[in-house]
Amino acid sequence: MPQNQSVIDYLLSRRSVGPAFLREPGPSAEQLRTMLTIATRVPDHGKMAPWRLVIFEGEARLAAGEALAAIARRNNPDLDEESLDVERQRFLPAPLTVGVVSAPQPNPKVPEFEQLLSAGNVALNLVHAAHAMGFAASWITRWFTFDPEAAAVLGAGPGQRFVGFVHIGSPIIVPEERPRPDLDDVVRRWRAEGS
Repeated sequence: MPQNQSVIDYLLSRRSVGPAFLREPGPSAEQLRTMLTIATRVPDHGKMAPWRLVIFEGEARLAAGEALAAIARRNNPDLDEESLDVERQRFLPAPLTVGVVSAPQPNPKVPEFEQLLSAGNVALNLVHAAHAMGFAASWITRWFTFDPEAAAVLGAGPGQRFVGFVHIGSPIIVPEERPRPDLDDVVRRWRAEGS
């Protein structure tokens, strides 16, 4: 297989852009379909497709925020209006958010953990697809990723959970590079005992 230097350069330079810095235009319906096609080309032992995708766009972004604010208020009646407004804005201003849901299925040969990793790969592939197509993206988990009531309201079914939300749009900033781990701190070579 030949080396693809443009892909290498892209992978060495990709940076997330937070949702506060994503604006219209978002991807067209055709671009989104391509992104989702790329996103779902992931390792999937048993060809089970143990994930689902939930699209938040247009007015649905506002409705989702209102639902989150209502749950946040029930969970914490002392929240002030400013905090509730933060919840109402969770899917704004990014023009598009895709919730990635882990939807494991019983299989004696494919542990649930492996299926969860497959869903995580969908989220990462979606980030790469958005960036490769000229948009920017950010994969985020917030409280509602882990709150069962909020997850159900946002589209996770029984036995399912979100692995995160990928916000996609046109960037209004050029993200700065951030420090990366020194490979000597995070990589080691395995050796058999006594060798």
